[in-house]
Amino acid sequence: MAHIYDRVALIGLGLIASSMFWAMKRKGLAGEVTGFARSAETRHIAREIGLCDVVYDDIREAVRGADLVVLCVPVGAMGPVMAQIADVLAPGATVTDVGSVKKDVIEKITPHLPEGVHFIAGHPLAGTEHSGPRAGFAELFDNRWCLLVPVAGSDPAAIARLRSFWEGIGSNVEEMDADHHDLVVAVTSHAPHLIAYTMVGVADDLSRVTDGEVIKYSAGGFRDFTRIAASDPTMWRDVFLTNKEATLEILGRFTEELFALQRAIRQGDGDHLFDYFTRTRAIRRGIIEAGQDTDAADFGRGVGRKP
Repeated sequence: MAHIYDRVALIGLGLIASSMFWAMKRKGLAGEVTGFARSAETRHIAREIGLCDVVYDDIREAVRGADLVVLCVPVGAMGPVMAQIADVLAPGATVTDVGSVKKDVIEKITPHLPEGVHFIAGHPLAGTEHSGPRAGFAELFDNRWCLLVPVAGSDPAAIARLRSFWEGIGSNVEEMDADHHDLVVAVTSHAPHLIAYTMVGVADDLSRVTDGEVIKYSAGGFRDFTRIAASDPTMWRDVFLTNKEATLEILGRFTEELFALQRAIRQGDGDHLFDYFTRTRAIRRGIIEAGQDTDAADFGRGVGRKP
């Protein structure tokens, strides 16, 4: 595949940026990929594993001359990072991000956007519970969705080019407005993460069950449900503080559903429980049928693993 961008700058070198680099190299989507991370240790690891063609110690040098700049930093850092790089961005360049909140990010970035530079917010719906530059792999985005959230007046040609880039990486791409995006991901990502963190906290606080027992007897339900509670705390702190309204709305609805189930259990209403579980299991099966998960044993974790 021909290069879509001549020079791509990845700012923040964690799971998403690392996976983007390997996916770009797999398909030859960029002529050169530069990188920057705030941590000297992360920059050292990136150089050690060959992540990016050049890793810079100076963020401004990393973005200089790039025709695509991807902000892969926590959503709370988007505004300050954009302020740092704004005056060295190349005319005609596109800036995008990979944050899971869009309205707040757009509000923080657009005041710093220079004339002639395009900003197209983005959110690849892909990830694992692992983080850091070593966690990335080229297949992370294959058959996963990437949501593009253009701002008012976005250049159609720049949007089409970025769409082609994400499709080349392996993603399915859709466009969505910022408010709707933030509500959708509150349902599909933000609230589930908060609930997973809470469930681990409940287990930790329950004095009649020791930490050792939680770890020792962690069967499939607790293990798989709480797996995402291993995700990066800084990222999730920023997500909840910047997508407050949508997350609180979904948590309110979740609480109502939970109270209804609590009442059914207390009253011995087996029909209600059976009907509820049947309906929600069908939705879960729909996720597998849509290719967004696998029905393989142990969620496919053993596939390709050496004995």
